[in-house]
Amino acid sequence: MQESGVRNGAYGADKFGFKDLAAVHWNLTEPALYEQAIAAGEALLVEGGALCAETGHHTGRSPKDKHTVVDDLTRDSVWWDGNRKMSQENFDALLADFQAHVKGKKLFAQDLYGGADPKYRIRTRVFTEYAWHSLFIRQLLIRPESAEIASFVPELTIVDLPSFRPDAKRHGGREGSDTMVAIDFSRKIVLICGSSYAGEMKKSVFTTLNFYLPAQNVVPMHCSANVSHEGESALFFGLSGTGKTTLSADPNRILIGDDEHGWGPDGIFNFEGGCYAKCIKLSQEAEPMIWDATNRFGAVLENVVFDPVTRVPDYDDGSKTENTRSAYPMEFIPNASRSGRAGHPKNIIFLTADAYGVMPPIAKLSPTQAMYHFLSGYTAKVAGTEKGLVGVQPEFSTCFGAPFLPRHPSVYANLLRDYINKHKVDVWLVNSGWTGGKYGEGRRMPIKATRTLLTAALNGSLKDADFRTDPYFGFSVPTSVPGVEPHLLNPFKTWKDKAEFDKTARALVGMFQKNFTKFESHVTPDIKAAAPEVRIAAE
Repeated sequence: MQESGVRNGAYGADKFGFKDLAAVHWNLTEPALYEQAIAAGEALLVEGGALCAETGHHTGRSPKDKHTVVDDLTRDSVWWDGNRKMSQENFDALLADFQAHVKGKKLFAQDLYGGADPKYRIRTRVFTEYAWHSLFIRQLLIRPESAEIASFVPELTIVDLPSFRPDAKRHGGREGSDTMVAIDFSRKIVLICGSSYAGEMKKSVFTTLNFYLPAQNVVPMHCSANVSHEGESALFFGLSGTGKTTLSADPNRILIGDDEHGWGPDGIFNFEGGCYAKCIKLSQEAEPMIWDATNRFGAVLENVVFDPVTRVPDYDDGSKTENTRSAYPMEFIPNASRSGRAGHPKNIIFLTADAYGVMPPIAKLSPTQAMYHFLSGYTAKVAGTEKGLVGVQPEFSTCFGAPFLPRHPSVYANLLRDYINKHKVDVWLVNSGWTGGKYGEGRRMPIKATRTLLTAALNGSLKDADFRTDPYFGFSVPTSVPGVEPHLLNPFKTWKDKAEFDKTARALVGMFQKNFTKFESHVTPDIKAAAPEVRIAAE
């Protein structure tokens, strides 16, 4: 077997049961992975220096094909209402078939960390079939120092084989599906097959940390984070497409990370070492830092259309998917934190892309309202982030990350509540979605207004504004903020048809109430009482 790259010679691929491989390329750097990917026809070089790959018909995650092994560790600890069961026998068969499938093949391996805090990080080894996948995960996770590689022994092992097709009967998957993500928490193994979408790998690390960290008094969070130069950090919760990456990339603040963090006794820390930004309609003017990080050597683009002659990317072209992506390491952002860590947050932002257009651009939440909205996780799913999703649809994704929660949502909510109360954190709800009408009728909330409101919230000046109580949702909304069009702060005024606004807002309040019934037995009465409730009579 041919082997290249820096590695722990005493802990090779054979330790995972791989035999008769043609080659293993260990911890290759960007230039070597570019060469391998281009030579194999996996990806192409585009203007600016990024490596651009296509993921085929899987242009997003496949959450319905994610399975968790049922055993003594998980039987009573996993939230099975939100996770699909898999038998140990099915997993063993899948693992054996993976090991047989790679015989005679070349694999790429990266030894990385999940988690910037040494107390809580997980040593992760990722085997991939594609060189560009190896580059992707190298840019997205945290790279150990060269000296650490020589003695690296993984805790978590991920194997990603897009060319392998699972058998529903033998492996316990969904009938008719060509994809599977299988997780064994006891053995700390993740097997991914049938999909070339690279995001499955990074979310597998996140899911694993979501399982193990709560027992260590750390709340894992689907959020971005930044910190002021004075040391005041902020968290931005939200699903894909709601603005986590865009809004946390603030030139006046230090970026901690754009997607996944932990909050523990010592403060917050990034789970990753890179960013995974949506780049549909990416422009240098609107998002200069993400633009610069995307258009350079070392960045990995997914499903971005480019001119075949000039190789210039067209970020406005969503013909392959709206979920075009750019992956790059944190150091590509000039004001990114090198430690990936910061103190306890002063502000928390819940981002929602309100497809109904009835929520204000910003609202102040009480502690009980914060827990209600955290468990509700209202947002809109954006086209392409999941297979088969077209357009935008409203979605309640508990904890702003239901697909990644192995444990019951109340586990994460209770931890977050305790930290919010202990550190007296202000919580804000920000609508980055629509105003003046529903999706397709209204307009997207101006990003300039969103940034102005966020700046005021983070620097403390917004707390001095006059507030009104929203008659539909009960939270506090500022009545005027310098630099923001006054009517934007009251969505009712942005709609031409006032009766339709009232009807739509009432419908959304009803959706909140109906969705929350499944959590009522897990929360205290004061959180149940924080539910939206229409406080005005219908005309």
